[in-house]
Amino acid sequence: MRRKKIKAPIKKDEDLSMKRKIFTAVILIGLAFSGAFLIYYIMQITFNTKTPMVVVVSGSMEPKLYKGDLLFLKGRDPSNIKNGTIEGKEGDIIVFDARGLPGWINAPNDPVVHRVIAKMYDNGWFFLTKGDANLSPDNAWVPESRILGVVSGKIPYIGWVKILLTDSGLLLPLLIIVSVLLVISLIWDIVKKEEEKNGDKIDKKKPLIYDPKSKMSEDVREIEMDFSKHD
Repeated sequence: MRRKKIKAPIKKDEDLSMKRKIFTAVILIGLAFSGAFLIYYIMQITFNTKTPMVVVVSGSMEPKLYKGDLLFLKGRDPSNIKNGTIEGKEGDIIVFDARGLPGWINAPNDPVVHRVIAKMYDNGWFFLTKGDANLSPDNAWVPESRILGVVSGKIPYIGWVKILLTDSGLLLPLLIIVSVLLVISLIWDIVKKEEEKNGDKIDKKKPLIYDPKSKMSEDVREIEMDFSKHD
């Protein structure tokens, strides 16, 4: 019985290392995206509202607020929401959901940002609102259950990015494209670095003078195969 030895390169360890690095990269990208949701969740708790941020989408509150302003909201007990007058404009600016309210014809899907000009209590608080730039008050009283929060701060115009992407319908596709490109870019960098690393190893091991005995001496393993049946 005779046995012949065949030399074959060892690549299993390198393949496993590459897969681990790619898996780690994908996990890190996932953590980065989930971190944004975590920050939003922390803001919800801190500001005591389910909607800590909104973007102004109309000019009804100019010159106090302009379209594209990013607003920060804070939850407040309805009894502590400040009442005001049309002339004084000293009432709190509240953000509320007007969809389905009596008197609101074709209510917008986006939250409404208007100032409180009157309030009353009738088995719960109700608020009459008006946009500073509008000629007349809104047609319906807003129940406390519809209030998302009171405006506590703003960043001017930064919300225009959201408005343009939402109006054009590109927000979701753009997020998907950016995510995919980010994953591909990171994986590509890992693959290139691995190839360069392996290339450097081969160059260092390559002898200056050809020697058959030294050819891939460290990168191969011996496999014994039985050829006795063919002799």
